[in-house]
Amino acid sequence: MEKDFKQDLKIRYYRLWIFSIVLMCTVALIPLIIISYFNYYQYEDAYNTEVTYQVSRRISYTKHTLETFIGDRLATLNLLISEEPYAELSDSKQCTKLLSNLKKSFDGFIDIGLIDSDGNHRSYTGPYDLAGKNYKDQHWFHEVNLRGVYVSDVFMGFRKFPHFVIAIKHELPNGDFYILRSTLSTTVLDDQIHSLEIRPKSDAFLINNEGVLQTPSKFYGQILEKYPIDVPPYAKNAVVKQEDDSNGDKNIFGYAYIENSPFILILSKRSEDFMGNLQKAKTKLNWLLVISIILIVSIVLWSTAFVVKRVSKSDIKQAKILHDMEYTSKMASLGRLAAGVAHEINNPLAIINEKAGLLKDFATLKPDFAYKEKILQGVESILKSVDRCSVITHRLLSFAKRMDVNSEVIDLELLLKEVMGFLEREATYRGIEINYHVAPDLPPIESDRGQLQQVFLNIITNAFYAVQDKGAIEIYASRKDNQHVKVTVADNGVGISKEDLKHIFEPFFTTKGKYGTGLGLSITYGIVEKLGGEITVDSTLGRGTSFTVTLPMKSNIS
Repeated sequence: MEKDFKQDLKIRYYRLWIFSIVLMCTVALIPLIIISYFNYYQYEDAYNTEVTYQVSRRISYTKHTLETFIGDRLATLNLLISEEPYAELSDSKQCTKLLSNLKKSFDGFIDIGLIDSDGNHRSYTGPYDLAGKNYKDQHWFHEVNLRGVYVSDVFMGFRKFPHFVIAIKHELPNGDFYILRSTLSTTVLDDQIHSLEIRPKSDAFLINNEGVLQTPSKFYGQILEKYPIDVPPYAKNAVVKQEDDSNGDKNIFGYAYIENSPFILILSKRSEDFMGNLQKAKTKLNWLLVISIILIVSIVLWSTAFVVKRVSKSDIKQAKILHDMEYTSKMASLGRLAAGVAHEINNPLAIINEKAGLLKDFATLKPDFAYKEKILQGVESILKSVDRCSVITHRLLSFAKRMDVNSEVIDLELLLKEVMGFLEREATYRGIEINYHVAPDLPPIESDRGQLQQVFLNIITNAFYAVQDKGAIEIYASRKDNQHVKVTVADNGVGISKEDLKHIFEPFFTTKGKYGTGLGLSITYGIVEKLGGEITVDSTLGRGTSFTVTLPMKSNIS
């Protein structure tokens, strides 16, 4: 039980230590973690806003550049068709001169041609043999006839290479019309896309309204292949938004419609390309948080361990002082009681003993005294009663007097019955049955009589308190092994709960409410330990309690 008691104390202080750690860490760490992650998410939000703004600005700039590029070339063709007569435009030599001037002034022009209202190429200058081709059934021919201006998608056409065309319609006073048409290389579109300075994990390209790639894409295919994602809805200005991919990473997706053209600019920025700085900031914050947590936890562990250790030492010291005070007070009270009993009883007993002896002498003076036998029997009874009272007062004095530790040979059965002598009247009054079960081979032991009396008096007194009237107390005494004996005091009283049983030997813990001090069993535990023994308890609520004291046959008392 000593190990269990000490273990229970360790558990209680360990729980106090853990509670202190949890409390202090909660107070210190939770605000730190909340503030750290709040700052991180603020930084992340600001960083994402900045990245989104940069992407939006780039898309808007490229949108404006492409619109300017296409607008300049449409304006140039419009100027030519307005200023140059039909006769000169239909002259191939004049077209060659115009194309040469266009290439010097603007990038991207491949050829130029004049098409009449019947869709026939009236003149053509360029690297391909397109003179005499008829475009009357082509979609673009009807579009330019209807709208007056046309910018085509990228397509293969008669040239068998990706290109796109721009065309301007000019109406004649007689109601007829003709069209000035020019082919532009898609490399000029690629150059505009490359100006975005796309990183390895990002992508920028053009698609048309049907979702066909107008320039190559790193991740979605080559030119004129189908874009695998839905065409984004029309918006006048650039649109940028963040989307989570299948891995849960945030990617930036932006697009812008190029006015007066079928082109849609798409920019896809993978998280690897813009999350690097954010990840570095997060790593630094995490390291700072980890280091702060380690420092705080280390200080908390050290400080709480120091405080709990001081508390435990203080509690133990206080318990020992109160333990000694209670013991001293109890012994002093019993000593005063014993002194009063000795003064009030022993003196009258001495007189009774003396007068009984005198009466016995008078009865024996005359051999023929008629009532001699009857008087002698009465005197003998008086003397036996006097001896019995003397034994009782001597027992009380020997128990109450705090003597130096003294080892002597003790018959446990007699000692138990001596202790019960103090409680015989209460047992008789309450009808409590006391049963002794002493093993025949129970050997005598060497120990301190007074301290053993106190041990068993405390245990049996507690048993009297636990049992109801007409209850029963069983006292067992037997040899445990070759070096120890054990005494068990069992009652059929109210019992002790499992929760209270853990603290039964702690100072100031009592189940008697205001009637108990909580020191009796603590004192008992200390005495048994001092005598080299062990005390254990077993109890079932509502069925009773049994205390077992194991003692060495020869105590090493110092």
